[in-house]
This record gives sequence, C-alpha cells and structure tokens, in this order.
Amino acid sequence: MSSGGFASQNGAGGPYSNGPSQSPVGVFSSNQGFMAPPQPGYINTVPSKGPPQPQSHPIMHRSTPPLFQPLANSVNHAPPVMNVMAPPLPPPAAVRGTPPLPPPAHSDGVFPARPGQMPRPLTSSYPSLQPAYQSASSAQTPPPAQTQLYTPPPAQTQLYSQTPPPAQTQLYPQMQTAPAQTQLYSQTPPPAQTQLYPQTQLYPQTQTASAQTQLYPQTQTASAQTQLYPQTQTASAQTQLYPQTQTQLYSQPSAAQLSPSLASLSLQSQPPESLRVVNLLQERSLLPPGSVPPPVPCLPHDLQKMNCSPEVFRCTLTSIPQTQALLNKAKLPLGLLLHPFKDLSQLPVVTSSNIVRCRSCRTYINPFVTFVDARRWKCNLCHRVNDVPEEFMYNPVSRSYGAPHKRPEVQNATIEFIAPSEYMLRPPQPAAYLFLLDVSHNALETGYLDVVCQTLLDNLDSLPGDARTKIGFITFDSTIHFYNLQEGLSQPQMLVVSDIDDVFLPTPDSLLVNLSECKELVQDLLASLPQMFSRTMETQSALGPALQAAFKLLSPTGGRMSVFQTQLPTVGIGSLKPREEPSQKANAKDVQHLSPATDFYKKLALDCSGHHVAVDLFLLSAQYSDLSSLGCISRYSAGSVYFYPSYHKQHNPPQTERLQKDLKRYLTRKIGFEAVMRIRCTKGLSIHTFHGNFFVRSTDLLSLANVNPDAGFAVQMSIEENLLDLQTVSFQAALLYTSSKGERRIRVHTLCLPVVSSLSDIFAGADVQAITALLASMAVDRCVTASLSDARDALINAAIDTLASYRSSVLTVPQPGLLTPACLRLLPLYILALLKHKAFRAISGRLDERVFSMCQLKQQPLAFLLMMVHPGLYRVDQLTDEGALNINDRTIPQPRAQQLSVEKLSRDAAFLMDCGTVMYLWLGRNCSPEFLTQVLGVDGYADVPLNMIQLPELDTAQSSRLRAFIDWLRERRPFHAVLHVIRDESPLKAEFMQNMIEDLSESALSYYEFLLHLQQQISK
Repeated sequence: MSSGGFASQNGAGGPYSNGPSQSPVGVFSSNQGFMAPPQPGYINTVPSKGPPQPQSHPIMHRSTPPLFQPLANSVNHAPPVMNVMAPPLPPPAAVRGTPPLPPPAHSDGVFPARPGQMPRPLTSSYPSLQPAYQSASSAQTPPPAQTQLYTPPPAQTQLYSQTPPPAQTQLYPQMQTAPAQTQLYSQTPPPAQTQLYPQTQLYPQTQTASAQTQLYPQTQTASAQTQLYPQTQTASAQTQLYPQTQTQLYSQPSAAQLSPSLASLSLQSQPPESLRVVNLLQERSLLPPGSVPPPVPCLPHDLQKMNCSPEVFRCTLTSIPQTQALLNKAKLPLGLLLHPFKDLSQLPVVTSSNIVRCRSCRTYINPFVTFVDARRWKCNLCHRVNDVPEEFMYNPVSRSYGAPHKRPEVQNATIEFIAPSEYMLRPPQPAAYLFLLDVSHNALETGYLDVVCQTLLDNLDSLPGDARTKIGFITFDSTIHFYNLQEGLSQPQMLVVSDIDDVFLPTPDSLLVNLSECKELVQDLLASLPQMFSRTMETQSALGPALQAAFKLLSPTGGRMSVFQTQLPTVGIGSLKPREEPSQKANAKDVQHLSPATDFYKKLALDCSGHHVAVDLFLLSAQYSDLSSLGCISRYSAGSVYFYPSYHKQHNPPQTERLQKDLKRYLTRKIGFEAVMRIRCTKGLSIHTFHGNFFVRSTDLLSLANVNPDAGFAVQMSIEENLLDLQTVSFQAALLYTSSKGERRIRVHTLCLPVVSSLSDIFAGADVQAITALLASMAVDRCVTASLSDARDALINAAIDTLASYRSSVLTVPQPGLLTPACLRLLPLYILALLKHKAFRAISGRLDERVFSMCQLKQQPLAFLLMMVHPGLYRVDQLTDEGALNINDRTIPQPRAQQLSVEKLSRDAAFLMDCGTVMYLWLGRNCSPEFLTQVLGVDGYADVPLNMIQLPELDTAQSSRLRAFIDWLRERRPFHAVLHVIRDESPLKAEFMQNMIEDLSESALSYYEFLLHLQQQISK
C-alpha cells in the first residue's frame, strides 16, 4: 500500500495524510526574552489464500494482494503492495490489480514564489527555510588535511554514553505532571571563537539509490497470498570509508567494557518474555490491565536511558535486521512513527551562535555520537570524524570547561535550539490568522456561526503570538465579503466582491490587521457577524473563489487559514457535484469516490504550502460534502481536518459541545510557522514513503507550512546496504520552525536502536502498536489506489504472513495451535479491529464519515490512533481506590481493561467504553439502584434520559470516582470526547455494540473465527 502514486504528484505521500496539549513548555527565570516552545508497494493482487467465503462473512473472501512487498531488481516497475511475505513459493501465475507507480525523485529545491509553479532548483532563494550557506559542494569536500579521520574496526566501535545529571534524568514525565518547565542554557562562549565548519546547505541532499532503482523489488511469493511488505536487493558489504587509526577513545568505555554489553543484545541464549510462545486459540485474556507498554530496545543501560521517548519517536522494530533479506524473511514492516511537535513538560533549550553538526551529513550532535578524543567526535549516522568547536568545550550547565560530552546536546535525545541568523533568509514571519466563514442559508441554519464567533471572542487574548500578530476575516455565500478593520474606523466595513470568476482584494492593506491595534474592531465584528446574515436566503457556496481570495491575502506573509464549511461548494471554481449514491448498497468491493473529483484543491494547497500558508478545514454538514475532494486543501498544506457530521446547535448538542472544546484547543495551542522537517538515518537505511499532512520537498524533507502539537507522521523504510559492521543504527528528525513569538527554532529528536542478525531477535523487538498504526496508513493508501477489498485482504495477509514466518523460521519445536510470540499476541486482534473500523468496514455508510476516518488514521499520533482503533472497556459500577493514581491531589481509579465482547457485559453492572472522540456509559437493565442514584441522580433504570450526555456533579464517593476517571481519560488527548449515557432503548446502543470487536458482526468474523481462519491459511 505504497503512497508512491501520490509522491509522483508532489503530494503528501499518501491519499489521506495528516494532526492540543495541556501544558505549554515553560521557561526558567534566566530565560527572559525567549519563548518556550508551544510540540512498498502496498497491495499487489494475488490469487486468494482462503477458501470461498460465505456471503455473511466478507472477511473470508481472499483474492487480493499484500500490503508491503519489495520489487525485483528491475527498472521502472510500479511498486507492488504492502505485503507480509509467506515462505518462498513459486511465483503466482496471475496477478490482478494495478499497483501504484513508484515515487519520482524529488529535488531538494524550494517552493515557487508564484502559484502554480513547480519547485525551483536549490540554488534559488526562498525565505527562512535554509541558512545562507554557500553551496552544497562544500558539504561533499573532504575535511582539511590536518583533520585525522578515524574509524575503529568493528570490534572496537564505541558508542559514547554519559550518565546525565540527576536533575535531567526524567525528561518525559506524564502529561499530568506539574507545570511544564523548559531549561534554557544560555551559551557564554570563551572569548576566542573558531569557525570550524564551512558554509553548507542546511539540508544537503543525501546519497540515494539510482533514479532507476525500484524501491520494492518483487520476490517470489505464494500464489495464494496477498503481500504487504517490500523486499529489496541488498548491497554488498559496505566499503570502509575512513582509514583505521590507533587514536585512543576519549572518555568512553573501553572496547572490552562495551563489547560484552552489546553482545548481550543477542537474545538467543535466554529468550525474553517477548518471545514467550502464546497459543492464541487457548489464551483469551491477552489485554494487559492498563495500557500496552512499548518495547524497550535491547541497548546498554547508559545508551537506553538517554534514548528518545517512545511518545515522540517510535520504530516498528526495536531491533533492526542486518540485511533487507532478513527483514523480508521476518515479514514485518520497518517504519517510524513520529510526534515531533508534541507538548513536552520538560524540554531543554539551547541558545548558541554555532550549532554543532556533522560536516558531511549535517546530523546534529546527539547522545549517540562517539568522542574520539577531547577535540574530535564521530558522527553516528555517516561515521565521519568532526572537530569539536572551541566554544563547545564550555558546559553551560556545570559552568566548566573541557568536557564536551557533558553538554546538554550530548545528554538529551530531544532538544531544541534557538537558531542563529544563518537559518533564515528573511525575518521570521508574524503569527497571522485568517478565518474563512460560510454564511449561506444552510450554514446559518446549523447555528455554527454563533458558536464559532463566541468561542473566538472568549479566546482572542489567548491566540499564540506577540505584538506583531495579525488577524483577518472573510465570509462567503455566492459572493465574497471582506472586512476593513483598519485602525481609526468607528466600526468594521464590509466590502462585497460579487465577481467570483476574477477575485481581487478591494483594500489589501486593511484586511489583515494588527490584532493588538485593532482589537476593538475585531470584537465588534465577531459580536455582529451572526446577526448580520440571520435573514439571508442565499443557498449557494463559492468556497473555491473564497479560498483563492484568502490565499492572495495571506501569501505575502504566510500564516494559518481556518475554513468553516457546511455544504458542497456549488458555484465558481472548485464547485463540486454530489457523488454519493445512497440507493446503491456499498460493499467491500465497490466503495467509490474515495479519491478527489478535481485537482483544484490540491493545486491550491501546493501554492499555499509554497507561501507558508496552512489550511485547516472544519466541515459541519448533515449532507454529503465530498470530503475526498475538500480534504486535499488541508492534506497538502500541512493543515488539519475536523468533521462534525449532522451538526446542529439545537438538535445535536453533543456535536456543539465537541466543536466548542475542539475550537478552544485549536485556537490556544502552540503553533509553528514556515516549518520544514528532515528525517535522517544511519548510512545503509533509506526512507521511501511518508504518511501524514505535508508536502514532500525531497527524499527526506517535508514542508510544513504550519506544525501543531497534535500532528503525527509515519515513515516507511528499507535497508539498502547491509549493516553487518554496525552494532547500532540511529534516526534523527530535525524540525525547523518559527515560533509564534518570532523565534527561529530547531527541535531535534534522535533514536538509537540495536542491529541484530537473527530472526528471533527481530521478533523479540517487534512493536505491535507501531506495526498496527503503520499498516493502517498503508491500508488507507491501498483503498484509494486499488479498492477497499484489496486493502482488507492485505491487512489479513499481514497477520498471516507474520505468524507463518514466526512458525516456520523461529519456532524450533513444532507445536499445534495458532502460535505467536508474546510481543505480537495482540496483532490479530488489532488487525480485526482495523477491519471493523469505520474506515475499512465492508458495509454501507456515509462516504464522508469513511473518508474522515481514513484521514484520522493518517494524521493522528500513535497513542490517539489506537484509542480509535481498539476502544477501552472498563467496568465502572464498582470503582475503588485500590491501585489508584494520585495526581495533583486527585485520586484516579484504574479499573482493568476488559475484552471487547458482549460476554464481558453484565446486566447488573455499568461499563464505560472509550472510543477516542466519543465515550459510552452503558447501563445494564439490572444495574444497582445505588449506582444510579449516587452517580446519575435518578431513582431507577427507566428514569435515565435517553439523550443524557453529562454526569451530574453529586457529592458522593461513586460520583467523584467516576467523574475523576472520565476527566483523566479526557485530559490524555487533544480532542474532546463526548459522553453518551445509554441503556437498552437508546438509539446509540447499535453504535456501542459495533465496537464489540471480538463479536461476530455484519462486516467481519468474530475474533475466535478470525483466529481459526488465520490458522487455516498458515497450515496450507
């Protein structure tokens, strides 16, 4: 399920691409003047693995391809699909389906200054994305003659580790910790400063494979199998680039000390708990009591305690195979999941005139580099030896000189730099916010305008920014209305442009105004807007021309465009026609119109991205609005999509509550402007597909017009060269952005993982949640490039191939049953949960809701995505303080998570189901009258209102415990979860039951039947 087909269109790497936080990062008192940062081919089609499937169980139907399968060594082949290859069998006789085209090579150029232009070459200037270095060639020149290059033999390769100061050991506390604090290390360099680095590009192009080399070579696969994972031809053993010398390592553990530690990475001698064999047909209680913990990489303690937090940076495999052939044999996907701008309660911030980076690959110095001696360090990505700048010898924390390995940059895997002037080509842009509001008759009927204007009024002073912050408003129906908010006017002036075929700005200088200077006019406008159009009978919507006007207004500076739309655009450029056919029964094979109807919104999004404008779409509609097309405006401009189906202020109070809470978070969360993110990895590894909301600037560079703390990204990777001489590999994500206070900042995350040579070690380090999230993104791509049934089959084959590989290649003693390592025991359950998720259900439903679910799978960070895929179910009528958490003088009960099956429900109990954006409190018919009285304030079961969405604040122990638990669950996510209290007669009971993943449903088998199906396929 590669997104290569989208890369070829300069897109976001996938059809549905990418994402508030409770505690902003604080600043120490010594930090006056500085702002604390606010955060292969997929499915080929192959003959069916399974027998003919009964009509009642569409999941059994198998005639499709795998999710990640590699290409052969051929040139210009389209990548196959997301495939989890089974043991080698003869190639299939026939392959059906049309796999996506391979992504073309991207230049590392910058965006055009004019709309519609293609990217310019790197030499052309572009504001504030790259430092003013002279040329890329300097990055490729050899180091000065006096620089001694050093590469120890494999047995002597040392990894630097240093125990951080006690005060810095806890870098990533939970979100519920005390108020955030940011450490700022003001640099006081010694008088003499030596410029050791030649001027180079901020983001030099990395060495990549030949343009003709396919990313996903096809290999032999079982004829009855849909393949999900790519296999690539591995290169020969790496050529040694630097001569070996006898330089003694500086302040490092000796080879004799470190080698035994790394030798312990082999898990063969004493299998860990993650490799315990589990028979899924016999063990039913697989869920842990609480959340599923991420696997811990098998690294020496000194390295592991400095590693990047899994909440920020996570790999599907915490043990990296030495070769692509070994990865192919494991049938597991290799990829990264990132939450780069996440709100952190502690974030070290460094200000320095010289940010230390590798002269060759431009990697930022990090905890996993090796200090050759007191004056030289070895890059952990390209292995080049670099000089230590003189000013780096001074440690601003200890105020000592001569210990560069103790500086904060080498003690923290996540760190933020305040960038010097060479990281910008223009002054940092001001925070600019433009609101685009639908004021047609349909929009006014929903009542959304009152909610939006009032919420904005309440949070106007909390918008991120400084004295330069700008704001503007545009409303539209069949015409476009601008608002002159120039200082000195007694009231706002509305200017109407009725020629939507040739949109222009009537008064360009007074439509986007300084917020602090014109606040009273802005407040007057927000107070009067809802009444201004209350009597309108205009039903048309000119969204396309309004977006063009907004782009013209924001493009000189960049900023954020917030669009509120309530219907299908009907007039002007970008108008759409209804494509949903409610009379046609949708099924697994013929869900149509998942791709956009026009490329207008995508092209405009690319123009916006080139001018640092991100577009966030709020769709509030009771009818089909073609989110497949409208969503492109956010997907390719690094914006976000919010969807409120059947929104109405009076008739649907839960959606109104959700809009209010979401909008408050949206307006007040931190934001980064004119951002780019580059992901680097150790030589031998390569990136081939991205998932999220962005524009792909080059092979490893993403353009993010805006970046927000709720956005997640995923990356698929392959092994291009053997890693035989390496004991660890590293990944580094660097996010360069402008803060709302006008500072240019760089946030750097570095992750270190061991390299292993055995399949058992690979399986022992598999991260089942990260694997599930990556497969979900790949499956979304496959739905658009092929079909929904192909995507469903590929997901099933992912589980089949992985478990078959484990059984045939890792298990030494054949055993009956469906066997899996303990670390992957939840994989079949998560795959089944995806098959029953709204994005992939093989039953009819509203097309916009399916498309929005796909958007969520592509843009949500891992933790939030899993809430939506596999809800949590808790019994809450017997909450106690046993095992409870104590946070800020609050006692939070911790009930055990239950299996999602009706058999776990009890008629005399109450259960809470947490589905991410919605919660259900289900009451059994014989639920205790004491619980009903003390928690809901009613006398009996029949007295519970059918539309109850809030719990009363009663002064009882049971009420306090349940409300504390629900509040705690809500605090752990950036979006608001609406609560529905339901009983047997409630209309929402059907939705509640649809989330019982382990039970038989209209769209898929029960969990036990699914396990039997997997066993049957593996046994063939």
